Amino acid sequence: MSATMNGAGAGERTAIVIGSGFGGLALAIRLQASGIQTTLLEKRDKPGGRAYVYEDQGFIFDAGPTVITDPSALEELFTAAGRTMADYVELLPVKPFYRLCWEDGYSFDYANDQDELDRQIHAKNPADIEGYRQFLAYSREVFREGYEKLGTVPFLSFRDMVKAGPQLAKLQAWRSVYSKVAQYIEDEQLRQAFSFHSLLVGGNPFATSSIYALIHALEREWGVWFPRGGTGALVRGLVRLFEDMGGRVELSAEAAQIEVVGDRAKAVVLKDGRRFEADRIASNADIVHTYGTLMAGTRRGEKEAKRLKARRFSMSLFVIYFGLKRHRPELQHHTVCFGPRYRPLIDEIFKGGELPGDFSLYLHSPCATDPSLAPEGAGSYYVLAPVPHLGNTDIDWEIEGPKYRDRILDYLEERYIPDLRADLVTSRIFTPFDFRDELNAHVGSAFSLDPVLTQSAWFRPHNRDADIPNLYFVGAGTHPGAGVPGVVGSAKATAGLMIADSRA
Repeated sequence: MSATMNGAGAGERTAIVIGSGFGGLALAIRLQASGIQTTLLEKRDKPGGRAYVYEDQGFIFDAGPTVITDPSALEELFTAAGRTMADYVELLPVKPFYRLCWEDGYSFDYANDQDELDRQIHAKNPADIEGYRQFLAYSREVFREGYEKLGTVPFLSFRDMVKAGPQLAKLQAWRSVYSKVAQYIEDEQLRQAFSFHSLLVGGNPFATSSIYALIHALEREWGVWFPRGGTGALVRGLVRLFEDMGGRVELSAEAAQIEVVGDRAKAVVLKDGRRFEADRIASNADIVHTYGTLMAGTRRGEKEAKRLKARRFSMSLFVIYFGLKRHRPELQHHTVCFGPRYRPLIDEIFKGGELPGDFSLYLHSPCATDPSLAPEGAGSYYVLAPVPHLGNTDIDWEIEGPKYRDRILDYLEERYIPDLRADLVTSRIFTPFDFRDELNAHVGSAFSLDPVLTQSAWFRPHNRDADIPNLYFVGAGTHPGAGVPGVVGSAKATAGLMIADSRA
């Protein structure tokens, strides 16, 4: 099937985007809004990538990202199309942002209220009030330099990195998130409260560049939000926006090959044999999968796949989606359940060896904000545990998955959700095997490359391939990285390149 058969007129600029995660959707919208006729190819039966939706017995489960922290980046997509976001999706504020809980019974409500934060910090360690203010000032400076100035700028040459070097050095980007937090804050539990954020983008707080402390300022700047109807409603709104402009979405359309002739990407061939030609091709698929599988047999694909496989990858996740007969109003929308260990557990998750005997958890209770995601009076939930990726730990998740699920549900029942088992209506699990098989994620990594400094900005896979000038990348595996703001930012950077190149 040629681009002309896809509805493109003679001489019309065309593009294909492989994968409809937030990055792929945001890129397709920007391209279509610029006048490039764009086709979006999605392997699964629904759009969204990691932001898939499961439905069972009246329960709606958002599979993936559920923390929306920069609504302005989403609003930009609608503005670029000459539309208004409120006509497509409604974002609801989440308060507090998170409740953080420890096994000794201590809890901390992380909110966008300075007086409330001061009160809680003073109760824990009065000296840390001033330390927190210094950390917040640092976080805001990193936010300005690392997110506002560089988050949507493609790093295509080492000169780009050199230009940013002095500012990165001034911000001590070589230090870890945890070490910067510890510079300002004395209390260990408060250190954990303000350093766990890098885990939300797949990073080890003890190794991830302190640049990622910007997440704290980003949340303080815009708040934390949740779409009415769930993250799936946001995906549907973005798809409707794309289609309203004339964009085309093909579901159950699994890419098998990117055809490369000489130094040009010519077409995408699907597993069912259909062939889509376009002037420019962008991949929102896993970066290693794109090079190693979709470009198998090409010199460029094999060389890059080999190089990338030697890099460090983020941890994987073990997720349980479950529905209960009763909603539990005592649970906040987002709860972080710290286990008995912090640094040793994180070391084991990132370095691997075996599945740790304990865990820290993130518990999502969306009905706290939007009761429509479950039958009346009931509650939809998911809980996830960071776990080693498949390259670090040889675990047969077919066998260990059900056991691990039972351990986690028992733990939740004992500490957070009494009578969980008696109220359980439905549950399903998503393991590192599913990240590998369903999402084509290399070694089952949940967030692509580990966001350490030597794998960030110019050191991360670029938004445009260095040897094939009409092949582009978007999503967690390219600059700036994982997380909804990150992948939407990558779409802005990549779209800028594609639009400029199409006019050249």
